[in-house]
Amino acid sequence: MRNDQTIESYVPARLDALPWSSWHWLIVVSLGATWILDGLEVTLAGALGGVLTRHETLGLSDAQVGASATCYLAGAVVGALLFGYGTDRFGRKKLFFITVAVYLIGTALSGFSWNFWSYALFRAMTGAGIGGEYAAINSAIDELIPARVRGRVDLIINGSYWVGAAMGAAATLVLLDPRYIPIWLGWRLAFGIGAALGLIVIFFRRWIPESPRWLMIHGRNQQAEEIVADVERKIGARWSNGVVEYWSIGSVSPPSTPSLQHSITPVRIRTRTHTPWREIWNAIVHEHRRRSFLGFVLMSTQAFFYNAIFFTYALVLMRFYGVPGKDVGGYLLPFALGNVLGPLLLGHLFDTIGRKQMITLTYALAGILLAVTGWLFHAGLLTAQTQTLAWTIIFFVASAAASSAYLTVSEIFPVEIRGMAIAIFFAVGTLVGGVGAPVLFGWIIGTGSSTALFIGYLVAAALMIFAAATEAWIGVAAERRSLEHIAAPLSSKGL
Repeated sequence: MRNDQTIESYVPARLDALPWSSWHWLIVVSLGATWILDGLEVTLAGALGGVLTRHETLGLSDAQVGASATCYLAGAVVGALLFGYGTDRFGRKKLFFITVAVYLIGTALSGFSWNFWSYALFRAMTGAGIGGEYAAINSAIDELIPARVRGRVDLIINGSYWVGAAMGAAATLVLLDPRYIPIWLGWRLAFGIGAALGLIVIFFRRWIPESPRWLMIHGRNQQAEEIVADVERKIGARWSNGVVEYWSIGSVSPPSTPSLQHSITPVRIRTRTHTPWREIWNAIVHEHRRRSFLGFVLMSTQAFFYNAIFFTYALVLMRFYGVPGKDVGGYLLPFALGNVLGPLLLGHLFDTIGRKQMITLTYALAGILLAVTGWLFHAGLLTAQTQTLAWTIIFFVASAAASSAYLTVSEIFPVEIRGMAIAIFFAVGTLVGGVGAPVLFGWIIGTGSSTALFIGYLVAAALMIFAAATEAWIGVAAERRSLEHIAAPLSSKGL
């Protein structure tokens, strides 16, 4: 690895010029599998919230259920910061395997918990693995996917979390039903399923290459070009002297005349082995301070919004609507479906209509809908079924909004600090907006006061509307633009 060498590289432009192919689908499936697991994990834990209060399980209190969710989120914060730095320093691919291993160990041990403290510790370990995944995976998504479709792909991959949520909800209908499996055993098997499925992720990850953009910055441009050339060869393309020519995908030998040509320009950088902490601080706090404020607001508000409602979903159904714990999974299924369909159906609009317009709209609409639903709940006009329908509609919109927060922080900062930026804003946003939310709402629900819960919903709604106003004010129009044009690499300064 050579340091402080000035080079010109066509790697970023060649990646953006690639037509969509089976190689890109492999990236989507491999990275989306992790969020499916995360959704499965969190949904199982959320659905187990009510069951774990029973004496034949762990006998937790409502406050302890909320506190265990907080431990999971706190672990995610620590994991994001630790592994986020590692993602930028040692590469995206290396961290893939480390973070998923931490996740597997943590979730497997969760199934062997014997009291609140052991359960909280193992949930924190699981969260650390998932927190690290946020930085490594979102960095890889943005750096491997062509600019023209980056928004929808990022939203769909992050939204695949809810495919896992639906699987987790369906699994609880069997695992938590004493007619099939004893209560004392079912909740332990739930965590075992998550650990077993995690092995599938490791299998898929073998085919994902290191980010060519990361290799380029770290003095390994020849290796980066070899990765891109291999992809071009597989999908019927040839690059020569600043021009990319395409033939029909799968052509063994190109015909004399290409079907499409793209002229591309190089990026000039000075290679480096790592980015000093001083430069990271300067880029985030000073050079890109408006973008930093935007990332903080989007991440913290969606974290509060989601964690306040989702981690106490089962408690609301059981306390206010009398839903048996074994039936909670059935109510989670439509909720998860709404969350899956939101990014899937709205994602392309973030690339066509634009980032600022769609992020503003989805944040504002999610806040307004929650405020209306909160009033209906307080007025006693909802049943368990209509409450679930209302949440399904709200989170159809909110899921796209939350995913766009991760998209924003991963594409508006330079490549050298992308992983760390994602980690910092995930960590700060989760600490400010997410860690306290489950405990707060768990305590509110424990009081049995619908008025207090209504006020909590209004606070969450107001925060989302504030985020929408912030996006409208200082949002970045990143649609269909290369990452290097959105935020020039730190290593290109003065060149």
